[in-house]
Amino acid sequence: MVENRGNVPPANGRAPGAGNAYTIDLETFSRRLKALYVHWSEHKLELWGSSDALAVATPPASEDLRYLKSSALNIWLLGYEFPETIMVFMSKQIHFLCSQKKATLLESVKRSVKETVGAEVVMHLKAKSDDGKSQMDAILRAIRIQSKSEGRDSPVIGYIAREVPEGNLLETWSEKTKNSDLQLGDITNGLSDLFALKDSNEITNVKKAAYLTACAMKNFVVPKLEKVIDEEKKVTHSSLMDDTEKAILEPTKVKVKLKAENVDICYPPIFQSGGKFDLRPSASSDDEHLYYDSASVIICAIGSRYNSYCSNVARTFLIDSTPTQGKAYEVLLKAHEAAIDALNPGNKASAVYQAALSVVERDAPELVSNLTKSAGTGIGLEFRESGLSLNSKNDKVLKPGMVFNVSLGFQNLQTEDKNPKSQNFSLLLADTVIITEKGHDVATMLSSKAVKDVAYSFNEDDEEEQQPKVAHANGISTLYSKATLRSDNQEITKEELRRQHQAELARQKNEETARRLAGGDNVAGDHRTTAKASSELVAYKNVNDLPPPREMMIQVDQKNEAILLPIYGSMVPFHVANVKTVSSQQDTNRNCYIRIVFNVPGTPFNPHDSNTLKHQGAIYLKEVSFRSKDPRHISEVVQLIKTLRRNVVARESERAERATLVTQEKLVLAGNKFKPVRLSDLWIRPTFGGRARKLYGTLEAHANGFRYSTSRQDERVDIMYGNIKHAFFQPAEKEMITLLHFHLHNHIMVGNKKTKDVQFYIEVMDVVQTLGGGKRSAYDPDEIEEEQRERERKNKINMDFQNFVNRVNDLWGQPQFKGLDLEFDQPLRELGFHGVPYKASAFIVPTSTCLVELIETPFLVVTLSEIEIVNLERVGLGQKNFDMAIVFKDLKRDVLRIDSIPSTSLDGIKEWLDTTDIKYYESRLNLNWRPILKTIIDDPQRFIEDGGWEFLNLEASDSDSENSEESDQGYEPSDAEPDSVSEDDDSDSESLVESEDDEEEDSEEELEEEKGKTWEELEREASNADREQGDESDSEEERRRRKMKAFGKSRAGPSSTAPKRAKLR
Repeated sequence: MVENRGNVPPANGRAPGAGNAYTIDLETFSRRLKALYVHWSEHKLELWGSSDALAVATPPASEDLRYLKSSALNIWLLGYEFPETIMVFMSKQIHFLCSQKKATLLESVKRSVKETVGAEVVMHLKAKSDDGKSQMDAILRAIRIQSKSEGRDSPVIGYIAREVPEGNLLETWSEKTKNSDLQLGDITNGLSDLFALKDSNEITNVKKAAYLTACAMKNFVVPKLEKVIDEEKKVTHSSLMDDTEKAILEPTKVKVKLKAENVDICYPPIFQSGGKFDLRPSASSDDEHLYYDSASVIICAIGSRYNSYCSNVARTFLIDSTPTQGKAYEVLLKAHEAAIDALNPGNKASAVYQAALSVVERDAPELVSNLTKSAGTGIGLEFRESGLSLNSKNDKVLKPGMVFNVSLGFQNLQTEDKNPKSQNFSLLLADTVIITEKGHDVATMLSSKAVKDVAYSFNEDDEEEQQPKVAHANGISTLYSKATLRSDNQEITKEELRRQHQAELARQKNEETARRLAGGDNVAGDHRTTAKASSELVAYKNVNDLPPPREMMIQVDQKNEAILLPIYGSMVPFHVANVKTVSSQQDTNRNCYIRIVFNVPGTPFNPHDSNTLKHQGAIYLKEVSFRSKDPRHISEVVQLIKTLRRNVVARESERAERATLVTQEKLVLAGNKFKPVRLSDLWIRPTFGGRARKLYGTLEAHANGFRYSTSRQDERVDIMYGNIKHAFFQPAEKEMITLLHFHLHNHIMVGNKKTKDVQFYIEVMDVVQTLGGGKRSAYDPDEIEEEQRERERKNKINMDFQNFVNRVNDLWGQPQFKGLDLEFDQPLRELGFHGVPYKASAFIVPTSTCLVELIETPFLVVTLSEIEIVNLERVGLGQKNFDMAIVFKDLKRDVLRIDSIPSTSLDGIKEWLDTTDIKYYESRLNLNWRPILKTIIDDPQRFIEDGGWEFLNLEASDSDSENSEESDQGYEPSDAEPDSVSEDDDSDSESLVESEDDEEEDSEEELEEEKGKTWEELEREASNADREQGDESDSEEERRRRKMKAFGKSRAGPSSTAPKRAKLR
């Protein structure tokens, strides 16, 4: 499995002479070099073969996948594999025998070696035509000299005994060392123990590799197998292996944002089925076809590497499993979980296997002989780290930083089936597990191994009996909805399959809603309403603070936000916030009047607050009017009062908004070690406001949040990672902007605006105005150049945003942010549709977790997990548009309507809703949702007893429509058939109005007929009738739209709190 194949060289490359293309991380090199020397010194006798010098020879480059400790040491210490290079470590010297170009790259470590271990670096350059013997003699001579200086006559050279020399250089070196008078010692165990404990950088590499592996299994292998089985395709194991390998090598195919150049496979992916199974690590995929008939078993194992660090996952899939297979898998699953649970610091490696064995002995003792003899091995730079085998004999103590491939299986099992391809089967499970300070971390947990996710039922005979039984017993509700269901004659259609899935979703949704309503669980959601803080505004604390009166005329005190009015010879102050309106007018006698109306508690739109309730017996002044001969003074006073009042109201509104905000943590700025991820030249929405010119800003990702700032000190916004509910990245395709959008849990203030949605964007195209106004040719060189510039600008901006998103996703992947479950989501344009969520038409796009519209304001962000059901309204033949009503689990939240969706998008929306497990209903009319939801909230028990949401189900509850369908069989509709009957049934009020009009028209026509008419009159009436008939032949949708304009939207009347199904046809 690990030695026989591989077209891609190990990731993070080798250094094949390109000295300037690579750089060695000197900090990591120094740290690990010191660790090597300390470990060598402390365990020289038991692990390093009493070696006085360590000789590591790396073979030539090869296209085969292989795991060598010499290559692993190169990568661990230097970051790259150096082919055809000999390294000899001694206490006072380190010798390198290599080519000139490799030596140039290694020159950079001389100073670090001297400072870290006090040794000198000696380079031995070998020309291409040179055999290197003279350089080897020099190295051996240096070993003898150092040994004598340290008082040892027969030095020991440590080497990797299990690695066979490859190439002329290594064969010559092997002969030289064996024919010399120096002793040889094996250092394999020393290197294994050294590599066993991973540092933080290595753990990060393992986690990224494991994430890629798990995503490849979840997002590629499982869907691929489901499609092959569902469509009954014939594919070979080897073709599945090739396709999976390509998917791993292009991480974007499995929805992973890792650079392809850092990624490689650990081994060619393994697919096995049809009774032939090999659970050894060296297994391979053969050219047999995938076998997926009843009682079949499919084993899949894949491994990937990131920066040369390995990870592994293996899963077993059961197709129409027998009781024997089902029981064996459940026992294996428990044993595998027990082995993982035993991977804790301080335990022995043997305890891991013993934990798994105990489960099998307790639950299925007859399967003990079929259990694999090991529960896995250590994994890292090597796929199998020797010395870390999880078997019953290994007493090595587990420590934090160790990484294991926990692999457990049953082999050579038999089932009752007579078919040899189903009779013999094996089972295998494997996960990559990291030991931490507090326990362990399953790095590949993203790939589920639960019974409900690996067991499939396609049995045609017993399906109807088995499905409800298994679904009810094991809670596997969606398992069989993926299977291809067949009738006796032919496969059912896609629409029927969707209808069956929707029926199952309806059952689940009604059960879930019943539990929530019966338990009083969040019927009304959170809905914490905070009373608006009402602070008493005081202009002057005492009489002495009043300004001295100048004249008995209206004065505006802007400092104390007051107006002083002359009343009965005294200046009476009023705070400007008490002013409701102020106006002025002039009469014919050139007298000017100013009228000031005050806010009076208890009047409409001015309810009592806490302050007025304290003074219930007080008498309030409602309005005052003054006359003046000076119109200039009057207009100036009015302007001053209005301006002052506007400023005070704006300030108090902002203060009230801020009073309701949730207190957030403070932003921790990135330090010297962590440079913030930065994206420059961005606009922000909502804007900061004010009349000053808008400025570009910079978005920075710090330790616990983002900060957006411009060159102005007061224009700054902090967004904490913990407050982000959803993050979106939408590159410009058909839009003018590329954007990042954050939908928050709690409101924040942007300028003086309170918002839950903050967006940062760049306009990818400049507005260009052509002088002269004439049309330009498509072949105009200036036009072509301009378009090329726009494309390059758009691609560059999209790439900059993508790089920012990738780096932030890597930051969010760190352990401290694991609980936040943050990752940038990208809208799926191919699933988008046009609609009117607010006032204007917009392009609405689903993402993996939301339904969004991020271009037009106000923004639309709907979390799919918060949706109870979706009702598609005005759905019917002949309709060009329909509406979508989204009902939330929080029943006190207003129903969200998206109107005027083109009917061409109906099938796509149904498919998307069904795929995301959202129950949808269809109705022919719009519903008035407020009274419906109020009825549900007021009497949830009756709602549950009446069948929950099934009152929306046209097919299930509309008995009248069923009867009409039966009676209409054999009837062919005619274009001449009038539609007035159905319309009269829809709206009683409309039919009454129309009948009265018709009666009047009929009476008039009868009178005219009695008088008699000329040919000209009859011809004119005929042409008018033709025009009317043309109007009547309009589509049902057009007539309904005209009626809605006349009478308002045809929703269920407010008097009917619970709509009856018969009324909604």
